[in-house]
Amino acid sequence: MGNFINPLLKTTVHSDWIDYNGHMNDSAYALVFSKAVDQFMDDLGIDHQFRETQQYSIYTLETHLVYLKEAHLDQELHISLQLLDYDTKRLHVFFTMYDEQGNRLAISEQMLMGMDMANGRAAPFPPAIQSKIDTLGKDQQILSKPEEAGRRIGIRRK
Repeated sequence: MGNFINPLLKTTVHSDWIDYNGHMNDSAYALVFSKAVDQFMDDLGIDHQFRETQQYSIYTLETHLVYLKEAHLDQELHISLQLLDYDTKRLHVFFTMYDEQGNRLAISEQMLMGMDMANGRAAPFPPAIQSKIDTLGKDQQILSKPEEAGRRIGIRRK
């Protein structure tokens, strides 16, 4: 589902994403990671038609975004995904944003949940989707957990 060499998503920093400091605005990082979730859903088979016919989607429950380096106008961005954990309804994912040289610019750890859109409640992944998730989970078992995964926000005291 993507790494730096074969990313899940590629995009370019747009002019309206640049803030008063001359680099990509924090909300634009969140937008790019949101687009990566959309691409991940499409790759799993949860595209527009599937959502309409099956009344099923994936919602984001929680996001932790860490900014590592500035991104600038017209810079190419590559987003990778690592599936850290999953069950029948939830996906714990870790996205990494790279520049065109492979430098990490930002990371976003997220908890996603399968949703029955007709009743607005959490629901198990449909079998075909679960099968793709299982395959991805098995394929990524060899990857080590990113050191930033599970990171907490807080002021470190001495």
